[in-house]
Amino acid sequence: MIYGYVRVSTREQNEGRQMLALNRKEVPKENIYIDKQSGKDFERPMYIRMLEKLKKDDLIYIKSIDRLGRNYEEILEQWRVLTKEKKVDIVVIDMELLDTRRGKDLMGTFLSDVVLQVLSFVAENERKNIRERQKEGIEAAKVRGVQFGRPKRDLPDNFVQICRKWKKGEIIGREAAKLCGMPLTTFYGRAKEIAAD
Repeated sequence: MIYGYVRVSTREQNEGRQMLALNRKEVPKENIYIDKQSGKDFERPMYIRMLEKLKKDDLIYIKSIDRLGRNYEEILEQWRVLTKEKKVDIVVIDMELLDTRRGKDLMGTFLSDVVLQVLSFVAENERKNIRERQKEGIEAAKVRGVQFGRPKRDLPDNFVQICRKWKKGEIIGREAAKLCGMPLTTFYGRAKEIAAD
């Protein structure tokens, strides 16, 4: 049987490029497994489901090694599980040297292992670089004054007056929130910000 595996990091990302590559290899649509989550580990439902279906001499296509995962040690471990335990072949479409169907002799296996280790290292390193770039981007945005999270709504004109009544125990929090037209948790959060006496 021929299988395909596709992974995108978020639900917003499009798997079209990977699907196109698998269609060119004539992977049956019903044998393509798609996960929409991070490649940091292999706890992915569709990957696990595909793993359960695999039989000896089956073939898996993936577009690039980073679609399999981004954790160096786990990629190597999964490659071992697939090729040695499950005894399936893997083809990484973007890297011809990573095609376990060829070169099953000692030299071919050695070359595949070396290329796999280098690419797995690069994939994990890229994951670290992505996190670092995100962190730097957030810090730069904060310096520019960009506010993250939901913008705060303006407080109603009567907020300070109602907040004082609540703090004095004249009304309960639920009533105060209702009078201000906001959820109770929002009222409590905003009340902490106001220096009401």
